[in-house]
Amino acid sequence: MILPRPVSFTRGDGEVPFDGTFQVERVAGPAEGYRLSVSAAGVRVQVSDDAGEFYARQTLRQLSGPAAFRAVPPGAVTLPVCEVEDHPRFAWRGVMLDVARHFLPKHDLLRYVDLLAVHKLNVLHLHLTDDQGWRFESRRFPRLHEVGGWRPDSRFGDRRSGGMAGRPHGGYYTQDDLREVVAYAAQRQITVVPEVDVPGHSQAAIAAYPELGVAGGGVWTDWGVNPNVLRPDESTVDFYRQVFDELLDVFPAEVIGLGGDEAAGGDGRFVRRIAQHLHQRGRRPFGWDEVLGVGPLPTRTIVASWRGEEPGLTALDRGHDVVMCPEEHVYLDYRQSDHPDEPIPVGTVTTLEDVYRYEPAAADRVLGAQANLWTEHLDSPRRLDYAAFPRLCAFAEVVWSPAERDEAEFLTRLAEHHLPRLDALGVEYRPLGGPRPWQALPGVPGYPR
Repeated sequence: MILPRPVSFTRGDGEVPFDGTFQVERVAGPAEGYRLSVSAAGVRVQVSDDAGEFYARQTLRQLSGPAAFRAVPPGAVTLPVCEVEDHPRFAWRGVMLDVARHFLPKHDLLRYVDLLAVHKLNVLHLHLTDDQGWRFESRRFPRLHEVGGWRPDSRFGDRRSGGMAGRPHGGYYTQDDLREVVAYAAQRQITVVPEVDVPGHSQAAIAAYPELGVAGGGVWTDWGVNPNVLRPDESTVDFYRQVFDELLDVFPAEVIGLGGDEAAGGDGRFVRRIAQHLHQRGRRPFGWDEVLGVGPLPTRTIVASWRGEEPGLTALDRGHDVVMCPEEHVYLDYRQSDHPDEPIPVGTVTTLEDVYRYEPAAADRVLGAQANLWTEHLDSPRRLDYAAFPRLCAFAEVVWSPAERDEAEFLTRLAEHHLPRLDALGVEYRPLGGPRPWQALPGVPGYPR
């Protein structure tokens, strides 16, 4: 009934009316944990902290039925008599959302914060810059968003197809927009971790300030790995120190992303100096696992292990904290079946069941895991919904619930209880039997592997 599955759930006899009020008591317990009791005497909640109280409220919302997830929920409902004890397995339960390839308007981004909160996920990693767009307002260097925030066209489907969308694309968030997102997320126990990717994936910045790059060029209209990287001069490093200082003024998170991935011929000294700057400012650098090859980094650097789990194990051995996000398990832009109706089929088949079966390596040593949503082929909120759900429901259970999982029980609980909640929320998820006709994109080539 509850998703993600709690540590324990004991169902009693009957149901009791619930008007939304309940008693809250602070007690010692695991971080983010709660205990919930529903009886004829009313609803009683014991929590260990503010996060525990928030998650108890989410559980009560689920127990109230799908109508509780509508914009105008029912005033009074009945709850099953039950006892719930719950706390998360991992401290980092994250989702990376790429808003650089395709911009997600602010109101849709806030909606995604709500969807993460429903699933008791607590980190939103925002990939704010890439070759195809710069989405962060810079008041010191305004051409970054004024020029880098727009591209004249976009590849439609895989780059090998040669097809183009035939229309410009762009957008950016003002600093006030992002402060609003941060505050909105914090109210829902979600930390927003921003990422400005260096020294590769920087063509949008180079288009705005050509002196930053080894070669010039405009904002990229293609997908894949762009060989153009930042020039490793002292002036470029100083430019990005100032950019990151602006970022730190907007995002209070301890963890700040610096990218470091897929930089053909990228300069390790550049990455090290930006990481050191973040460290000196009291923040924790967060980079993709390629940063392990750039030389010594501050020990507080967090490594996101995406090229499998082996880099993450190496990082652990070097004393770094690790977030597991291996592409073969938790890249939710990858195709969901090998059926020809799957829209823009890219990557390896990653089914709902595949995500549910994922068990992070070295689970007792890592911070946690995150699912990644790259948006080269997810150009609208509807496409994003289709890729994310219900696989993100399965991932939420992986990172919250105890390691022992029953796949058949999960699928029953998902179909009977949770998909109706997504329906009430207006989420255009992929049905368990395959895409609806309007969710398919016939004739648009992908690159299945």
